[in-house]
Amino acid sequence: MFELLRDLWLFLRYCKKYWLAPIVFLLALVGGLIAFVQTSSLAPFIYALF
Repeated sequence: MFELLRDLWLFLRYCKKYWLAPIVFLLALVGGLIAFVQTSSLAPFIYALF
C-alpha cells in the first residue's frame, strides 16, 4: 500500500502535476467513507443523500 502511495507521489513530483494531489486525496477519502458506511448503521442516511 505504501509503495503505491510513494509511486504516485513520485509521479506527481516528476510530472509536476501537483494539482492532482487534492483530487486523489478526495477520491481516497470518499472511497474510504463508502467502504466504512457499508458496514455501519449509517448506510441508510448516507444513501438518502445521493
